[in-house]
Amino acid sequence: MTDASSQSASYLTGAGAIAQDWQRLRTYLAGHGMTLDEDPAPQQFAAGFGNLNYRLSVDGRDAVLRRPPLGPIPPGGNDMGRESRIITGLSKVLALIPKCLHFCDDPDVLGAPFFIMEYRAGIVIGGEMPPHLGDWRGPEGEPPGEHLGRVIMGTLADLHGVDPAEVGLDTLGRPEGFLERTQKGWSHRAELAWEGETPGALPELLGWLDRQTVPDAETVFMHNDFKLDNLILNEATLDPVAMIDWDMGTRGDPLYDLAVVLCYWTEAGDPDAVKAMNQMPTTGHGFPTRREAADIYAELTGRDLSDLRYRRVLGMVRTASVFRQLYRRFTSGGTDDPRYEPFGKVADGILEFGVEVARGNCF
Repeated sequence: MTDASSQSASYLTGAGAIAQDWQRLRTYLAGHGMTLDEDPAPQQFAAGFGNLNYRLSVDGRDAVLRRPPLGPIPPGGNDMGRESRIITGLSKVLALIPKCLHFCDDPDVLGAPFFIMEYRAGIVIGGEMPPHLGDWRGPEGEPPGEHLGRVIMGTLADLHGVDPAEVGLDTLGRPEGFLERTQKGWSHRAELAWEGETPGALPELLGWLDRQTVPDAETVFMHNDFKLDNLILNEATLDPVAMIDWDMGTRGDPLYDLAVVLCYWTEAGDPDAVKAMNQMPTTGHGFPTRREAADIYAELTGRDLSDLRYRRVLGMVRTASVFRQLYRRFTSGGTDDPRYEPFGKVADGILEFGVEVARGNCF
C-alpha cells in the first residue's frame, strides 16, 4: 500500500527523513568487499506507508537499500530475507526484476535485516496521472491509460508464466489450500479491525464468502499486492523498466492476484469512498474498465474468469481491511499522519461496494 503519486527520484528531507547509521553500514559493507560511497549521500525515497527505501551509491553505481519500518514488526511481515530471495530468483528470467546485490540478516547493523538491490531510473505513478502526461500519446495515438492498462495486465501475465521451480522458488509459500486459508485469514483480520464498530456490510460479505464453493485454483508465482505503482516506468515511452515491492510475493492463485489489482482499479462511476482509495488513476485518461482489463488478462493467458467473482469479493474484504487497519493505527495513536484519518470511511465504502460485487450488480 502506497500513497505515491508521480515521482522521479522524489526524496524526503529534513525532519521527515529517517536517518540510518551510514557509517556503520559503510564499515559492514567494507567487510564484504563493497564500498558505500560518500558522494552522493544516501537519500530516502518519499513514497510509501511501509518499508523504508534509500537511494545510495555502492562501488560507484546507484543502488537501493530496503529495510522494514521502525518499531515492532508483525510475525511474517516485512521479511527482507524472503523478498531478497524472490528478486534473486525472478531476476533470472524476468528483465523487469532488479537484481539483489546483497542481503544482511544481522539486525546489529541497521536495527533490522535489509537488502541492497539495483537502482532503475524512471517514474512511478500512483493515484494521480502526472499533468505533463495528460497529452501523452502512444505510437498508435492511444492515451496514457490505454497503454498503461495493457502494460499492467501484460506484466501480470508474464509473471504468472514463470515456473517457480525454474527460478528456485518452488518451496516458497503454501499453495495447497491457498484460497481457503486466505479467506479464513482475512475474515479474521476484518473482524478484529472493525471490532466494536462492525458495519452491516461486513457480516454480509463474510457470510456470502462462507456460502460459496471455493473454486479450484492453479499455482503460479504471484506478486500478491500488484498495482501500477509497483512498476517503474520509462517517462518517455511509459513502458516498464522495473517491477518492485515483493514483500508479499508467494505461490498461489493467479486469479486472486488479478482480483487484487482490480480492487485498486477504480472507475468514474464508483462510489466516492471507493475512489478515495486513490491508488491508481484509472477513473480517466483512457484506462480500460475493470472488465476490459480482466478481458485483456484472459486473452493474454487463456485463463477462464468465470469464477472471478469469489476472488473479487475476497479481494474487497482484504483491501477494506488494510485501509481499516491503517485507520485504527491513526485512532490508536500509532501515527499522527493526517493521511490516515479518512481511511475509516474509505474502508467502510469498500465493504459496501463489495456487497454490490457479491450481488452481481457491478464487476
